[in-house]
Amino acid sequence: MSGSKLSKDTSAAPAESGEHVLGLTVYDLPAPGQALADDARRTRSGRWKMIALLLVSAAPVIASYFTYYVIRPEGRRNFGELIDPQRPLPEMLGLDLEGRTHKLTELKGQWLLVSVGSGNCDEACVQQLYFQRQLRESLGKEKDRLDRVWLVSDLLPIPTELQPGLKDATVLRVPDAELARWLAPASGHAIGEHLYLVDPLGNWMLRFPPRLDIEGAAKAKRDLERLLRASSSWDKPGR
Repeated sequence: MSGSKLSKDTSAAPAESGEHVLGLTVYDLPAPGQALADDARRTRSGRWKMIALLLVSAAPVIASYFTYYVIRPEGRRNFGELIDPQRPLPEMLGLDLEGRTHKLTELKGQWLLVSVGSGNCDEACVQQLYFQRQLRESLGKEKDRLDRVWLVSDLLPIPTELQPGLKDATVLRVPDAELARWLAPASGHAIGEHLYLVDPLGNWMLRFPPRLDIEGAAKAKRDLERLLRASSSWDKPGR
């Protein structure tokens, strides 16, 4: 009888062991097609996130240029005339007052308020340079984002009395024939009657009306303020 008990006990052990083995959890592997679909979905999601990040980073530049170069209200909020298409700074050379050679493209990186005239600078030229200087000074703390540039179209000597007012300006002698291939006056006017605005990317993009007076200078200031404000998120002082 004792033997039969032993037989029963030993026969029960494998059954219990089998129950434990069957109780182990087994996880199903995903089907190959499903795995590929999941990978493709994650890849598309990552690409869209990258595109969204790039758009957010570029949004200020896009918005400011879209406002001034694409949206042009019929009400003509701008006083100056927008140039379309814009004209980039040409690969031409200019001479400074010490006779050193410079490329005009070196002026990129700042807003430029450009005047053009003969070295002898008659009364109209003197007034133009005066308004150019006053417009920059009137911008207050933003004035360091705008450079004054006087492009002298001949080799005539510059009057001594003009020198103090030009100390903060860039003065370069550039042949008038070269200038005429870049800048252009309004119909019926001379190239020296206007002030021209160049953006930090080096594009001539705005031409102010000829022979500014005090009232016109005030309107030109509002144009400059709007442009500087619209570009403040991506354009900083200095090159």
